[in-house]
Amino acid sequence: MPRAASARRYAQAAFDIARERDELEAWRSQLRDIARALEVPPWAEVLESLKIPFEVKQTMLSQAFPEANPLVLNLVYLLIARRRLGLLPQIIEQYEQLLDAHRGIERARVITAVPLEEEEKQRLAEILGNIAAKKVVVATEIDPDIIGGVVARLGDKLIDGSVRSRLENLRRRLARAT
Repeated sequence: MPRAASARRYAQAAFDIARERDELEAWRSQLRDIARALEVPPWAEVLESLKIPFEVKQTMLSQAFPEANPLVLNLVYLLIARRRLGLLPQIIEQYEQLLDAHRGIERARVITAVPLEEEEKQRLAEILGNIAAKKVVVATEIDPDIIGGVVARLGDKLIDGSVRSRLENLRRRLARAT
């Protein structure tokens, strides 16, 4: 089974359980905490090692995360047992997408040539929210190569209002005209 499909299935199952128990945010937070710990090389190596018994890995995780929901830990144990721990970042990403959809939130990635003021970000989120008919959360990136304007990715839509793109279009039209 492809990794993305597996991650989506695990995320959907986790989301369904968390929603049933009204623990959506707690699950997200705990999954993120565990994933951050796994970014430390010794942790990932130990948990993925075939030489270390599964029970030892369970004990290590439960001691490292004593406050974690047992069901969250069970998901991680299952990933370890099936040698799929590398899917955890993708599972979290899918889980967060499900959580956003549940809350009616769309995430937009916005690229500008210069940093935006907070007021500009809010206005942009409002405009993109009207396009998406949802609440939009804006994540910004700086790319001086676009020269000016804005490039926004909203779901599967790309809105390119950059000066670079306008100049390229103008260059193409002039090249065709000659």
